[in-house]
Amino acid sequence: MEVPSLGHNITSPISPCEGMVNNLSLESLELCERDGGKPEASGMVEMEELPVPQNIKISNITCDSFKICWDMDPRVKEKITHYFIDLNKKENKNSNKFKHKDVPTKLVAKAVPLPMTVRGHWFLSPRTEYTVAVQTASKQSDGDYAVSEWSDIIEFCTADYSTVHLNQLMQKAEAIAGRMLKFSVFYRNQHKEYFDHVKEVQGSRMLPSVKDNSGSHGSPISGKLEGILFSCNTEFNTGQPPQDSPYGRLRFTVPAQTLFGPHTRLYFGDFYCMYTAYHYVILVVAPRGSPGDIFCQDRLPELNVADNRFLTCVATEDGQLEFRHAQDVILEVIYTEPVELAQGTVAEISGHQLSSLSTLNAKKDPSCKTCNISVGR
Repeated sequence: MEVPSLGHNITSPISPCEGMVNNLSLESLELCERDGGKPEASGMVEMEELPVPQNIKISNITCDSFKICWDMDPRVKEKITHYFIDLNKKENKNSNKFKHKDVPTKLVAKAVPLPMTVRGHWFLSPRTEYTVAVQTASKQSDGDYAVSEWSDIIEFCTADYSTVHLNQLMQKAEAIAGRMLKFSVFYRNQHKEYFDHVKEVQGSRMLPSVKDNSGSHGSPISGKLEGILFSCNTEFNTGQPPQDSPYGRLRFTVPAQTLFGPHTRLYFGDFYCMYTAYHYVILVVAPRGSPGDIFCQDRLPELNVADNRFLTCVATEDGQLEFRHAQDVILEVIYTEPVELAQGTVAEISGHQLSSLSTLNAKKDPSCKTCNISVGR
């Protein structure tokens, strides 16, 4: 589902299926390189009286669109037939110098009343810094363009996924979640040094930490939400947690009802894979009214604790709580509050430490059709 249009739209000339948007005809503009920080366009002549856009403003930023406007001399507006927009990802000083640079995106549209909306998931990614410059142009009778000088270059950053995008991701995850299996504990594997630190420095309390950047690039919880990562998946043949783990040989195990139930809220956080057949669903469990709950309320889709396709808690006829998890996805459950070691037990697993399966800062496969949606990855 595309973000609703905010005024006039300008889209990439490379998309043949969107050549007309809101009755604006889009024409191809030759890709050109920067010289001294400003774009050059071949086949175009400067026309001194055309106004240079001034005081550019970017607003209404989403993960794959933004509104743009600027000031111009009203006396010469009638001479302007087109706007050229030069959009580039901001250079990262730490990027791999041997990697191919992103191709600059040059956009052209007929002159329309400002502001206009620039939208396109094929050239805009979420949580990404961009530079933008604008040029006014007048199409001549021979087909060439007379152009103004380029405006000053300004910078902006696109936004995270909205709940609209996350609902699209959630629907894709629901389609492959599979049947629900019973479970009774949440567990967290770490190294001995981690648990020593918890005991000696943190008063035997596991404390929330900021989520890493694993998963979708547009996830609103990466680098922002604080929590403790737990697992709950069980082996099909035993109904017990697996004895292997990517994260360490010591496992903290806590009864499911301690962390999850009617006293908590449950949110969908992300759906991704790491170039493998395994797919991961990130869920957030937060006690009602807690800071984590408040953080998630306006950012993530809330799930019904008793009725969803991933993780449920249902009261049985005898008053006991029954817990189930989805069989065909790997759940990563983020609990947003501190957890006392005394609430569970720590023991060594009998299996192996499979470090290759760690999702720490794992990058999502942008080509997977199962877990990607038609916005920035």
